[in-house]
Amino acid sequence: MSILVTRPHPDNEATADNLRARGHVVLLAPVLKFEPVAFHDESEANYSAIIVTSANAIRAVAPLLQDPGSKDLDLLKLPLFAVGEHTAAAARDAGFVEVIVAGGDAAALRDKVVQSAREKVLKKKGTLLYLAGADLSRDLSGELGAEGFSVVTQTTYRMAPVKILPRDVCDGFAAHGIEAVLHYSRRSARAFLEAARDEGVEISALAIPQCCLSETVAAVLRDAGASQVLVAASPDENALFGTLERALRTRLA
Repeated sequence: MSILVTRPHPDNEATADNLRARGHVVLLAPVLKFEPVAFHDESEANYSAIIVTSANAIRAVAPLLQDPGSKDLDLLKLPLFAVGEHTAAAARDAGFVEVIVAGGDAAALRDKVVQSAREKVLKKKGTLLYLAGADLSRDLSGELGAEGFSVVTQTTYRMAPVKILPRDVCDGFAAHGIEAVLHYSRRSARAFLEAARDEGVEISALAIPQCCLSETVAAVLRDAGASQVLVAASPDENALFGTLERALRTRLA
């Protein structure tokens, strides 16, 4: 029996390695594909910090940050607020030195920025640069704007849906050889459902436990008719793995 990981590449490889280390057989179906968007910062704003909600935003701008002739290299001197430890690690690898880590979701990131301003760690009068994806799950710029911040949002990447599932995944569903699916974002959950529907395996796919990183992700699966939807206790992968183990114990009981 296999665990299906729908996370995009390259993060899905690290997830697969972690699952295999726990004794699981893993199938990969990256239902979203990372596509960088050309980054041209034409703003004259004097940035005081950067905010990032995904490691993909770091991956998109990293080549510019390594170019000695690029003015974007100055961004490395700014404090960077990362949504969670995974994104923070990508920022450090890209050359950012001052990285502040939030609790794993956009709401926690917003609260961390607000708290830093209250504690005078961050100057509220400066402008925040939000390195964002093309599709946003919430209006983080608007929420910070309501707290008195000026935010410039720069789209640095998009995640394009993958229309088909790998053949071994379709065969796994047909043979009832997949025992759970891991979901990391609302968009990837929707893309998974669309691909499963197009491949004719939607009923089998929704009949097994769907382990979700957050309640927002879980809502997509419940709306599609999944009856076994479990949500991680916190928005991080270790908690998601805990949810998976709980789902498997329930199936064996």
